[in-house]
Amino acid sequence: MNNQYANRYYIISGIFVLVVFVYLIRLFFMQIIDTSYKFSAENNSQRYVTLYPARGLIYDRHGKLIVSNQAAYDLMVNPQELRPFDTSTFCSILGITPDYVRLTIRKARNYSRYKSSPFLYQIPDSVYAAFQEQLYKFPGFYVQPRTLRHYERKIAAHFLGYVGEVDSSHIKNDPYYQMGDYIGMSGLEKAYEKELRGVKGVKIYLVDVHNRIKGSLANGRFDKPAIQGKNITSTIDADLQAYGEKLIKNFRGGIVAIEPSTGEILVLTSNPSYDPQMLIGRGRASNFVKLRDDPSNPLFNRALQSKNPPGSTFKLLNALVGLQTGAISPQSTFGCAMGYTAGPVHVGCHLHPTPLDLIGSIQYSCNAYYCNVFRRIIDNPKENDRFSAYQHWRELVMSFGLGKKIQTDLPHELGGNIPSLDYYNRIYRKSWNSITIISLSIGQGEIGITPLQLANMAATIANRGYYYIPHSVKLINGYDSIDNRFKQKQFTAFDSSYFEIIVEGMYRAVNGPGGGTALNGSVKGLDICGKTGTAQNPHGDDHSIFIAFAPRNNPKIAIAVYIENGGFGATIAVPIASLMIEKYLTDTITRPWYEEYLRTKTIIYPKN
Repeated sequence: MNNQYANRYYIISGIFVLVVFVYLIRLFFMQIIDTSYKFSAENNSQRYVTLYPARGLIYDRHGKLIVSNQAAYDLMVNPQELRPFDTSTFCSILGITPDYVRLTIRKARNYSRYKSSPFLYQIPDSVYAAFQEQLYKFPGFYVQPRTLRHYERKIAAHFLGYVGEVDSSHIKNDPYYQMGDYIGMSGLEKAYEKELRGVKGVKIYLVDVHNRIKGSLANGRFDKPAIQGKNITSTIDADLQAYGEKLIKNFRGGIVAIEPSTGEILVLTSNPSYDPQMLIGRGRASNFVKLRDDPSNPLFNRALQSKNPPGSTFKLLNALVGLQTGAISPQSTFGCAMGYTAGPVHVGCHLHPTPLDLIGSIQYSCNAYYCNVFRRIIDNPKENDRFSAYQHWRELVMSFGLGKKIQTDLPHELGGNIPSLDYYNRIYRKSWNSITIISLSIGQGEIGITPLQLANMAATIANRGYYYIPHSVKLINGYDSIDNRFKQKQFTAFDSSYFEIIVEGMYRAVNGPGGGTALNGSVKGLDICGKTGTAQNPHGDDHSIFIAFAPRNNPKIAIAVYIENGGFGATIAVPIASLMIEKYLTDTITRPWYEEYLRTKTIIYPKN
């Protein structure tokens, strides 16, 4: 073979090798790199159906079922498998419009041409039965069984929270979720989502060209069963929760009750509220819009997020600070001439015996007494100056868990406000003194405290100086699996010996003798200790507040009631708290007229 033929041989051979190499590269790309061919081949014969686990059940502290599950069916669509179909019949069976079909299929294709996505949620049983018979006529569609939440009682909406469909941020942050999945959006459902959701499984079916299931792939050898979510025993008492919601029905505000010895939340009520059943099923989206646009704001969790002045309940902390810093002693007495006056500043007070010692000041809630106490704290000669005295005051107060988040397990908690030293220095350019901020002495001014924090304050005093972080779960799958941080005592910065003096004042406020601001809350034999509050409100009538615990020794319940625009603390907050304490400790009510009073009492709230 001469050189000319040899060159041709090598050229032709090279071209042949190159063509084979190109084909090999193309095959590698099709089978390994480009998954669309894999999806197309597999989806012609197999269907992967996600098996959604039932969410864990939720019980109250006594084992009463609060939240269960019910069957539901979602219609799914896989754009890759779609073929022309009778849209008229399809829409007639499902009760939808052709426009809905076009828009939803377009949305599904934009999401993925090869992956399934939801087409229609929560098909009723009657529609599902009729559609299943005709399903073979609509290639690309299949039914996905799943479960929805069912609420055994119409209570505790803000405590329990609700479940909704995931959005792009959920999918981005956690690969477990896919389009169409559900996730806890608020409350306990959100806080314990990973425990409640379970683990998804998968069922692989063989289907024919008409999209009809012919059986399981390899007799189910490659299937994965779904694992049900863990059951949760919550801390709330369902009966007491329902009773609290009944008592607060006519008012705006919050009720929080805590077991002092554990920090377990017994009641968490925010009103206005809503029926939790409204946020499940096909009506969820429209109902959510109604609730969101309701001027009374029923979705707002006042128990965790409403930051209002604590009023005279805050005097208990100023009393403790005065004792701790040596500004006063239990025997310190101050007079009251219907209030306190210093130069142009006047803080009014109500008629009561005078002068008063510390215990009497709590019993009768004297404003003048606490103006004197607060000035002694800030002007304390033991401190370097008023700035260091204020900083010391703030640190002591915040040791109660105020001015910051308590770090409960429930989401969306707000931290309240105890104004910082920098705040006042910035506002007044350091030219302020104890008179300038005298409103802090009686729980007014810039102080903001949530009902949860008020209840925790009551529990801390009940425990004589420490608290457990309030939490919502008692058991997970029957075991004590809660975070260890909820079992640790959180000590305040106060000497425990001072608390008994405060408790005596709270006891006399409710039980006398000789009077007290909360005498209408007394129940024979229960030894209720409490403190009223009336918080000034620039947007309407004053707020009615009461914190309490009972019994005095070995307390079983601590409670805070905050009624917006409710007037004096004794007007609405005291009756509610007193009835709830009696209900919890005795399971009876001896004052039905108080229930009737609250049922017929109304407040005209300003329009938002």
